[in-house]
Amino acid sequence: MSTAFAQGISALRKAAGLSQREVSGGLGISQALLSHYENGSREPGLDFVARICDYYNVSADYLLGRTDCPDGGGGRMAAEIKELAAELRALTERAERIVEGDRE
Repeated sequence: MSTAFAQGISALRKAAGLSQREVSGGLGISQALLSHYENGSREPGLDFVARICDYYNVSADYLLGRTDCPDGGGGRMAAEIKELAAELRALTERAERIVEGDRE
């Protein structure tokens, strides 16, 4: 696993103003194991990666250093989908007006 994961979980903990003891208790692991994960001397399994993502409400891509966006870029994608949906509604309304005009 990359050093980005170790640095990321350490940075998130510090930004939240939490101790390793608090976070490890919340995650159900020992403080020593969390310390190993944070300093990169041990690599976590997938189950732990999912749990810590849920704990901090961030994406795995963010913790793995694959994106700078904590939500994995989903916010940007959701905005693009919303914009496309609005365009589709406008086109549908336009098509309906054209069809109605043909009927008159």
